[in-house]
Amino acid sequence: MKRKRIIMIGVAVILVGGLGIWFFARHHKSAARSIKIYGNIDIRQVELAFDDTGRIQRLTVEEGDRVRPGLLVAEMDPVRFQDAVLKARAQVAQQRQILARLLAGSRPEEIIAARAKVAGATTDWRNAQLTYHRLAALLASHYVSHQAVDNAARAMQAARAVLRADRQALILAIKGPRKEDIAAARAALGVAQGNLALALRELTDTKLYATADGVVENRILEPGDIATPQAPVFTIALNNPVWARAYVPETQLARVVPGMRAYLENQDFPHKRFVGWIGYVSPTAEFTPKAVETTQLRSQLVYQVRAYACNPTGALRLGMPVTVVIPLRKSATHTSLAGHRCGP
Repeated sequence: MKRKRIIMIGVAVILVGGLGIWFFARHHKSAARSIKIYGNIDIRQVELAFDDTGRIQRLTVEEGDRVRPGLLVAEMDPVRFQDAVLKARAQVAQQRQILARLLAGSRPEEIIAARAKVAGATTDWRNAQLTYHRLAALLASHYVSHQAVDNAARAMQAARAVLRADRQALILAIKGPRKEDIAAARAALGVAQGNLALALRELTDTKLYATADGVVENRILEPGDIATPQAPVFTIALNNPVWARAYVPETQLARVVPGMRAYLENQDFPHKRFVGWIGYVSPTAEFTPKAVETTQLRSQLVYQVRAYACNPTGALRLGMPVTVVIPLRKSATHTSLAGHRCGP
């Protein structure tokens, strides 16, 4: 009996030792196939603000509401911006008419009137010439004074000047507007159209839309408040994807590259892994970022790593501690993961 008991104890010791060796070997092998680092969940935020200044008329979402790109979240009183659009449209219409008048040139009636003025001025000049020559002939016989002849000469010169001016006016009427005037009118029309486009843009900007998927974290302003581009109306938390800020030791740095697959684990979800990828590895080292640590560990260099993961249900929240598991199999690295984006 004693010998049999000794044999049984020996067999039990062998079995326990074998199991221990097998467990250690398996654990060591598993550890060699992956890297585990620890960190906390972080998120990015977007502050939504109007592009113009005005009074808020309506808000459509509350804190905690989920938003998607293009969702209307706030409106500003649009009356002042609508008036600006009406004014800008009237200025565009005015400048178009000015340009159209210049492009059309002189009307036939204007040219006919200019020709008539030239004909009248020609008649006046010829009559002034005849008057001057008659008086000049009479001056020799002393029938008229020198003053009368001088007056007739000045009248002839004045009639000739009027005729020249009317002829030039006729030429201008036939040629039409100058090309520089047309170019200036085109430029003025462009300015008016630009002002209209700006007024329409400002009217459109009285509506504020969400720019990304996320959750309303903070509703800062309320209806009746004056909004400005410097005053955000909402803070949107971008919670899909989220990322974990973790640190990899210097000895493992060469084995971690952006684009590698990674898994995020949390003790609150013991049977769930969040599939992700390594999006960033810091190029600079830093000391172990822990408030309380031994002198030996505080002197170790680590590199910051950001592991991204899709979070469609919002289970991963800001500050949540996670374990980042990075498989080291060759098949675990996919270059397409580096540009991965999570769907809605």
